[in-house]
Amino acid sequence: MALAVSGAWTAERARELEDIVDAAAGRYQGTRSVDIDLQKLERLDTFGAWLIERLKRKLTVGGATARIVNLSERDRGLIDEVQLVNRDTAPKRRVPNRALSGLDSLGRATAEIGWSLVLIAHLLGALTLAFLGTLRRPSRLRLTSIVHHLDRVALRAVPIIVLSTFLIGAIIAQQGIFRFRPFGADIYVVDMVSVLVLREVGVLFVSIMVAGRSGSAYTAELGAMKMREEIDALRTMGFDPVEVLVLPRIVALVIAVPLLAFIGSMAALYGAGLVCWLYGGMSPEIFLARLREAIWLPTFEVGLIKAPFMALVIGLVACTEGFEVDGSTASLGLKTTASVVKSIFLVIVLDGFFAMFFAAIGM
Repeated sequence: MALAVSGAWTAERARELEDIVDAAAGRYQGTRSVDIDLQKLERLDTFGAWLIERLKRKLTVGGATARIVNLSERDRGLIDEVQLVNRDTAPKRRVPNRALSGLDSLGRATAEIGWSLVLIAHLLGALTLAFLGTLRRPSRLRLTSIVHHLDRVALRAVPIIVLSTFLIGAIIAQQGIFRFRPFGADIYVVDMVSVLVLREVGVLFVSIMVAGRSGSAYTAELGAMKMREEIDALRTMGFDPVEVLVLPRIVALVIAVPLLAFIGSMAALYGAGLVCWLYGGMSPEIFLARLREAIWLPTFEVGLIKAPFMALVIGLVACTEGFEVDGSTASLGLKTTASVVKSIFLVIVLDGFFAMFFAAIGM
């Protein structure tokens, strides 16, 4: 069987030639042997040569033996070139082993956690050196920067902290009354709310709020400075970025979080007392009398002792993630998100360790 190619096989006749090639390939699919005769071919370009090669390959895939005959020396080089195109078959995609993929993901996650802890420890060491340096030379401590960050972290956060903790205390008290009332134990709601708020919920909730509000801001600020190469400029001018940027922020956090935890705990107790009065029928005098019996000094101490450590963790994670931002805005968003997630996780873990520690020493 012979197929004669005639006329001009160039890109100008693309649509017509493609229809001819598809029709010929479909018509002579089952033929055993096909000769593609180029004797009457007048003009040929790369597009036409590829169409001839495509026709040959389609016939070969269908089981036929196809060959090109009467090829002029003028066109031989072009035909030989297109015959080399796309000869390599695509590698067969291997189906990944689910068990190995799971182990790989677990290993990568573990390595990432370990590297994050190393970076946090490194920043903690640098922060300790910077703090000791300011103790030797107090004039290096940037009080203006500390006051500025205290205004942003503490003073401006008071409204949202008070409102949130007020609602938390009210909700806990309402649920306690609802659950204890069938047993006639409404009075013990005061014990539950006071101990829970002062020891655990107050400082934990405030720390989570600070991590989401101030920790993310720290990461975004330092990340933006890293992108604009302002941190490198500080090093070039002989300043320590940890002393200039990190130390004032963390000092402000360490001061602010205990204060916010105290204010938040008082707001939560006020919300609980209001609910006990309006919803539970418990007068404020009875609530306060029971509150004095339910709590004692270590109840306050447990919550306030944890607050500076949680503030330190939040500040270290936020600043570490800020320094890890590269030159893209996508990295800034990812590191800000990672800062909040890691801070909240570590705060909860730290709270668990403190709970076991205080239980062991009887507080």
